[in-house]
Amino acid sequence: MKTLEEKIRELPPELRQEVEDFVEFLLEKRLRRVWGGKKLRQDWAGALSEYREQYTSLELQKSP
Repeated sequence: MKTLEEKIRELPPELRQEVEDFVEFLLEKRLRRVWGGKKLRQDWAGALSEYREQYTSLELQKSP
């Protein structure tokens, strides 16, 4: 019996792309299930920018 990789290699390029798209879809679907459909928030990005000159990232990690 052929492996999945061997079967995919036998496909023409346009079908390989379709397989890749489907795999991406499955991975995203799994992440949505794991995170309960919630997207990661990134509204905190840049919140410490005012301390950029005062502290290093290592100092901030070690602070209590």
